Amino acid sequence: MGNLVAIVGRPNVGKSTLFNRLTQTKQAIVNEQAGTTRDRQYGKAEWLGREYSVVDTGGWVVNSDDVFEEEIRKQVLMAVDEADVILFVVDVMNGVTDLDMEVANILRRTVKPVLLVANKTDSYDLQYNAAEFYSLGLGDPYCISAATGSGTGDLLDLLVSKFTKSTEEEVDDEVPRFAVVGRPNAGKSSLVNALIGEERNIVTDIAGTTRDSIYTRYNKFGFDFYLVDTAGIRKKNKVNEDLEYYSVIRSIRSIENSDVCILMLDATRGIESQDLNIFSLIQKNAKGLVVVVNKWDLVEDKTVKVMKTFENAIRERLAPFVDFPIIFASALTKQRILKVLEEARDVYRNRHTRIPTAKLNEEMLPLIEAYPPPSIKGKYIKIKYITQLPNTQVPSFVYFANLPQYVKEPYRRFLENKMREKWSLRGTPINIYIRQK
Repeated sequence: MGNLVAIVGRPNVGKSTLFNRLTQTKQAIVNEQAGTTRDRQYGKAEWLGREYSVVDTGGWVVNSDDVFEEEIRKQVLMAVDEADVILFVVDVMNGVTDLDMEVANILRRTVKPVLLVANKTDSYDLQYNAAEFYSLGLGDPYCISAATGSGTGDLLDLLVSKFTKSTEEEVDDEVPRFAVVGRPNAGKSSLVNALIGEERNIVTDIAGTTRDSIYTRYNKFGFDFYLVDTAGIRKKNKVNEDLEYYSVIRSIRSIENSDVCILMLDATRGIESQDLNIFSLIQKNAKGLVVVVNKWDLVEDKTVKVMKTFENAIRERLAPFVDFPIIFASALTKQRILKVLEEARDVYRNRHTRIPTAKLNEEMLPLIEAYPPPSIKGKYIKIKYITQLPNTQVPSFVYFANLPQYVKEPYRRFLENKMREKWSLRGTPINIYIRQK
């Protein structure tokens, strides 16, 4: 179980700067795929060998210029609900404001660790100004400058020490873990209920997790799988129910702990920015993907043509990753529900595809010879040998070339598309590395 760190505070205290500072070392790597810059609110970070996820709660607010106290309260409550550690950022230049007081009032009631971060301490003298933050009743303020990075090392040491020792759950690694994710009202619980039926006795909960059960194991219809974080178990927090953008933060844990994500879309609403945010979380975590267009029973015109149009629209919005199954289903009428499980199982298998080196070279080298990478500055790029890396989270391939730095994104995509045509890699991201031979 990864640890989740939430950054809270009023606008313009430097939350995003701190977010970027925490995630930057890996951000560059995480964002290798084109098109993942859509959301700057979620990232993975590492310190002293501990990996954790960071969420900038302010980043999800629709129009952040006029954030009212109500909005900020909701963000803080959300962070208290979801995160393991909370970083409360205040601004040394401005001192304590009423809004800071409001936030502190909520945070004092939580049992979770809260670190008070006095940002914008760019000079030594400003440290004395930080003393007034003791009035917030949250202990010592930690003086940092997110912009220059001063003081962040000590803060991170402290942050990592607050992480709960990750309790590894007894989960059988051979069994696929599926997460059902999507916006509120896309029909997640209906799908889960349709899959499980009312036979709750099949459910074996794994004890010893603080957050109700994260994994629930099913053996049904000849499938054996874990469902991650069953939606119905969580206590519904009325404050946050209507808030679309928090569905993203809600999904983080489920996505991180799964192998394959079943992304539910609502056929009556099409694809919206919220869906794209959740999709990009799935991509950042390199998880398998099955898209389910739910409530298909409510669509008037069910012709193949309409389905095709719908399907193309989805793939267009989620490009460049387009090789994943899309299923038109209805959780209510149980139409194509088993198909969802079948596809999820296949995607899981594809994530574990091993292609023998001989096969790779035999199929791909002639292709590369026929369509070599475009030459740059009169230099010809030769790719001599291909192999798959062992034990990676998703299928990862190394192409050895004489001038790897000249192989650009479009050609990489060409290689990926050709590989997808030849081998079944549907639904799983793959990595292609070009290295010096």
